[in-house]
Amino acid sequence: MPVRVVESSTPSQVSGANSGNTLPQACSLLTVGQTFSGTQNVSSLQNEKDEAWRVNVCIQGCDLDHGYLCGTMEALNVPMADTPVVTFWEGEIVDGKNYTFFTGKWEAMPEDDIRHWTKFPSFLPLLSRVEADGGKTLDLSNYQYIFMRWKEQYFVNVGEDCGLTIAGFYYVCFSCIDGSISGFYYDPKSSPFQKLELQATNGERLGYSFSTYEFQ
Repeated sequence: MPVRVVESSTPSQVSGANSGNTLPQACSLLTVGQTFSGTQNVSSLQNEKDEAWRVNVCIQGCDLDHGYLCGTMEALNVPMADTPVVTFWEGEIVDGKNYTFFTGKWEAMPEDDIRHWTKFPSFLPLLSRVEADGGKTLDLSNYQYIFMRWKEQYFVNVGEDCGLTIAGFYYVCFSCIDGSISGFYYDPKSSPFQKLELQATNGERLGYSFSTYEFQ
């Protein structure tokens, strides 16, 4: 979700070493057309509920073989916008084959990666292996959580002069147990650790049609 421009559970057992870089398990809720709804707190102070924007996400594409995911994100009650703000994002699925836990771009250093990933309790059993090699030797095929990075690529229905920024990206954790998504936004120029919290919407479509927007 775009943010304001700023000026100044117990996880399942981790599998052993991964010699074949087995892909994450397919999950019935991580499929094209699945929708999620929730909030993003645009302040790092989690008790400031008035700073939470309502968010809808729809998955538009998923290719586990190549560690790829894409979709749209809609922010519904952005204070400075007269209309819901929709962005298109592309995701990297951490699988040890296509992508590791180390980002290597978007101004994120390894210490930034570790700082954000460790905010997910489900990541902690993986920490020592990730610190060693980015998680390349982990077998995540039977792990009940899928870790991703989501990077917004462009605004769908508003111009770039809307007063919002999509310069950063999200560290994302998807639960195959209950279909929930949690994430933290990273952008050195924005408030740190803005939290994204989403729940699967049981296959319901969002309250508008994406066909009304012209995608690039």
